[in-house]
Amino acid sequence: MSTNTPVVLIEKLKAIVGDKYTLTKPSQTLLYRKGVRFGEGDALAVVLPGTLVEQWQVLKACVEADVIVITQSSNTGLTGGSTPDGNDYDRPIVIVSTRRLDGVQVIENGEQVVCLPGSTLFRLEKELKKYQRGPHSVIGSSCIGASVMGGICNNSGGALIQHGPAYTQMAVFAQLDENGELHLVNHLGIELGEDPETILNNLQNHTYTDQDIKRDAGLGHDHNYRDHVRKIDADTPARFNADPELHYEASGSAGRLMVFAVRLDTFPLEGDTAVFYIGTNDTNELDDIRRHILGKFDNLPVSGEYIHRDAFDIAAVYGKHLFLAIQKLGTDTIPRLYAFKNWIDRIASKIPFFPNNFTDRFAVTVCKILPHHLPKSIRDYRDRYQHHLILKMADNGIAEAAAFLQEYFQNRNGSYFCCNPKEAEAAMLHRFATAGAATVYRSVHSKTVEDLVALDIALRRNDKQWFETLPESISQHFIHKLYYGHFFCSVFHQDYIAKKGTDCAKVEEEMLKILDQRGAQYPAEHNVGHLYHANDDLKNFYHQLDPTNSFNPGIGKTSKKKFWQ
Repeated sequence: MSTNTPVVLIEKLKAIVGDKYTLTKPSQTLLYRKGVRFGEGDALAVVLPGTLVEQWQVLKACVEADVIVITQSSNTGLTGGSTPDGNDYDRPIVIVSTRRLDGVQVIENGEQVVCLPGSTLFRLEKELKKYQRGPHSVIGSSCIGASVMGGICNNSGGALIQHGPAYTQMAVFAQLDENGELHLVNHLGIELGEDPETILNNLQNHTYTDQDIKRDAGLGHDHNYRDHVRKIDADTPARFNADPELHYEASGSAGRLMVFAVRLDTFPLEGDTAVFYIGTNDTNELDDIRRHILGKFDNLPVSGEYIHRDAFDIAAVYGKHLFLAIQKLGTDTIPRLYAFKNWIDRIASKIPFFPNNFTDRFAVTVCKILPHHLPKSIRDYRDRYQHHLILKMADNGIAEAAAFLQEYFQNRNGSYFCCNPKEAEAAMLHRFATAGAATVYRSVHSKTVEDLVALDIALRRNDKQWFETLPESISQHFIHKLYYGHFFCSVFHQDYIAKKGTDCAKVEEEMLKILDQRGAQYPAEHNVGHLYHANDDLKNFYHQLDPTNSFNPGIGKTSKKKFWQ
């Protein structure tokens, strides 16, 4: 029997991680083969290593067998970037899930961290609170349970204005060269040994001292973004995934390397904070506020989140269960609840008279009979205003914002109020729930909804016409159009719920042409995945990282064939 057959490879994988963590049945692997919103395909196996050394050994076995490797952290991406897409690959696929490889190592007195592949933002945030510090990103518009590694590998953005896209120059990763030779590269700036298994053992077990840590090994975040985002008259977007300035080895690699660890900067927690809730029916007023704050304030906001009334309404119904779950149970429990949800849905799908997506339907039905979850003050603003901005300021920025808003709204269409703690929590949670509401709507109304067209765009910073007006020829295809986003970075998430029978791919192509005419960049922070075309800069970066096209091929609608044929 050939040593490179799929059967032999599976036996090797079982020998490395055990039968329990080598999944081959389609029913077992579906959770890993299918994206949250987009992407699905076959896989020879899904492997869940329990140590970094096992991860390395699995990779070596896959390289020897000449199969495609897709490394997956949490599978919470919205563009299918960590799953197969279709079955037109020229080699079998093995998905290496790093869910068992959670690990956060705090170094440099809390000013930096080393994160292993399975680390989540929740875990990182929790660990750093002990040091009165926070991570690059907190709970935002990405999915529940998002991984630190996924953020770095996709140059993800987030809600925090001052931090910019996720970025580091320090990492440990495996790479295939043009001859198909596998190398482990240690650019973490920490002395861990010479050979791969020693390096990975010492890394996982934190078998290194302060003396082994190099202080000037590279940047742990984008130090230029605070000045960059203030350039309000620039004819370019502030941040977007394909920005070549932030492509560096693991950063932006999107699975084209197998990354074992990243080293990141952390940030001091804010002292006093205040949330201002702003409503208006005039988009020019929000643009005035953005330009004034970025251009003239001494203190940048912590965050500034936009929600349109239609998105507000859909989230109030179809995001209510998520809102209440986080509010009542806390964020730590949410990943476990999602795992339980998936388990229930798998069981329900096997029962003939149960509807598809049973848990979403059940949760929405129950929540409809529960009392209002949003404070009256916020609901009143919903009735009065189409456009909502949730502005969070810290320390000296609080008084600066209060004085400006009081003066600005003396003779304006809109208004504002300073939230009490309950209102501030509700506003932030409602904005977060908005991000998943369209997906739940699609699940509940599958008979009338064809699919979602979900766009993630970065507008030019000097674009005053930031609120979209679609031509009727396109708008007629949609039941709802949901607009929300990170307003001060000019990054918007736009979810369109398409009517049954709509050719979503054709409609999306027409919409992207309009965005091209506006000078927008897309995607802004969810990366190309299998949904968007990679531009030439991104293609060249992927080709440089992965010359044999063996790691996550096909993303950005590039070739799925070996050596990029």
